[in-house]
Amino acid sequence: MKSRLPAQWSAVLPALALLLAGVLWVYRDTAVAMVSIWYRSGTFAHAFTVPPIVAWLIWRQRRELAAQTPRPSAWALLPILCAALIWLLGDLAEANAVTQLAFTAMLVLAVLAVLGPAATRTMLFPLGFLFFAVPIGEFLLPYFMEWTADFTVIALRLSGIPVYREGLQFVIPSGNWSVVEACSGIRYLIASLMVGVLFAYLNYRSLRRRLIFVGVSILVPVVANWARAYLIVLLGHVSGNRLAVGADHLIYGWVFFGIVITLMFMIGARWTETATPESAAAPARPLPPAPGPVLWAVAAAACVLAFAPRLALSWVDAGDRAGAPKLALPDRLDDGWAASTQSIADWKPSFHGAAAETTRRYERHGQAVAVYAAYYRHQDDAHKLISSDNVLVPSRGSDWAQVEAGTRDLTTDDGRIVVRTAHLRGSSHPGEAATTRLLTRQLYWINGRWTASDGWAKAYGALLRLVGRGDDAAVIVIYAIDEPGADDRLDAFLRANLHALEADLARVRDGR
Repeated sequence: MKSRLPAQWSAVLPALALLLAGVLWVYRDTAVAMVSIWYRSGTFAHAFTVPPIVAWLIWRQRRELAAQTPRPSAWALLPILCAALIWLLGDLAEANAVTQLAFTAMLVLAVLAVLGPAATRTMLFPLGFLFFAVPIGEFLLPYFMEWTADFTVIALRLSGIPVYREGLQFVIPSGNWSVVEACSGIRYLIASLMVGVLFAYLNYRSLRRRLIFVGVSILVPVVANWARAYLIVLLGHVSGNRLAVGADHLIYGWVFFGIVITLMFMIGARWTETATPESAAAPARPLPPAPGPVLWAVAAAACVLAFAPRLALSWVDAGDRAGAPKLALPDRLDDGWAASTQSIADWKPSFHGAAAETTRRYERHGQAVAVYAAYYRHQDDAHKLISSDNVLVPSRGSDWAQVEAGTRDLTTDDGRIVVRTAHLRGSSHPGEAATTRLLTRQLYWINGRWTASDGWAKAYGALLRLVGRGDDAAVIVIYAIDEPGADDRLDAFLRANLHALEADLARVRDGR
C-alpha cells in the first residue's frame, strides 16, 4: 500500500528544511571547506559516503518515526547557541576541526529543536554518524608515523637485519627506507572505525558487543599497518629491492590491509544478533502536535541564535582594513651580528600562505646564523600560520629530513621562554659523511606574544582577534650548521636579539 506523509509531520518538515537550509547557507564556507578536504585528501574520501548513509539509516526508521508526534523543543536553543559560539571561537583561532564539528553539531541540534527529543532519540545513531563527515584526525599523523617506524625497526632487528635509524628514516644492508604520511596508517584507522561503527550498529543489539567490535576496529588497522610496513620492507630486502618498491609498494599494502579487514568483518559476522521482537504492550497515546506558532517561533529563535555569532564575526572582520605587511629584517642586530648576502644552506622552512616572508644570514667573528621570518595577516583556511601543512620539512618532495625535534628552555631578561628545537639532515641517505646538518630554534609571534605551542598560538590569536586587534602573527626560525658550539651560538643569538626581533615585527604590525 502506498505510504503518505503523516499529518503530524506535514507542518514540521518545512520548518526543519528551512532551518537546515539556513544553517548550510550561513555557514557555507565551513561546509565547502569540509567537502574540499574530502576531495583533495584520500584520508577523508570516505566522508562522501556519510550523507547518503545517514539518509538511508533515517529512511530505515521511517515507520518508527511516522508513529511519533514531533514537538519542538525550546530547551535545545541553548545548545544551538553554544555550538554557534564554539564555531565563532574556532574561526577566530583558525581551527578548522573546531568550526566543522560545531557546524555539524548545529545541524544535529536543529533537528532536536524542531522535532523534539522523542523523534531525535529515534534518529540518534544516524545523527551521530553524521560526525564522521568531519575530516578530523590528521593531528595524529606524527604519532602514528613514529609508532610505525618504531615497530618496523624493532621487528627488523628481531629478524636479524641490522638497522641504522635517524628519525623516520632508516638504512638496512639492502637499501634506504622512510616512513611517510601514507605509511602512518591513519587512513586505514579512520575508514575502519567508520565502517566498524556502522557494522556494529546494524549487526549487534547489545551495547557490550557493539563496544567490543568498535574497539577491535580501532586496534586491528593499527596493528595491521605495523605488520604491513614491516612485511613490505622485509619483502623488499629478501628480493633485492625487486618487489614492494615503487607502485607495487602501495598495491601490496592495500591488498594486505583489505584481506585483514575482510577477515575482521567475517569473524564479526559470526556473532550477529537478530533484532529483538517488538513489545506486545499497547502503544502509548500520541501527543497532540505543537501549535503552528510555537513551531515557527522555535525555528525562528534557532535561526537567530545560530546565525548571530557568524554575523558578529563578519562585523569584526569588516573593521580590519589593513593592507599587505612590509617585512624586512634589520641589517644589524645586537651583540655584533651583521647581515650578509650569503646563505647558510639550500633550505627554507615550508610555511605556506604567508603575506610576507624573508630570510637573512647574520655573521659575527666568523660564525653564522640565519633567520627566517614569515608574516601572516588576514588569515583564512588557505593563509594561516598554524596548519599541519606548515612544517620545517615536508614529508614529500624535499631533499631534507627532520631527524629529531623537541623543546628547550631559554632564560632571557624577561624570564624563561620555551622554544622548539629540531635537527635536520640535508640528504635522503642517513649516515653519509658529507651530509649537511642544521640545528634550528622556532618561535611563534602572535601579535606581541611569543609562544612555541600551536595550541596557545591559536588561543592568543582568537582572543586578540575577538577584541579587535587583528590577526597579525609570524613564525621565526633561527638556524645554523650543526657543528661544535652551534647549540650555544643559537641560544646566545636568541637571548641577545629576541627584543630586536619583537620590535621589528611590532613595526610591521603598526605599519598597517
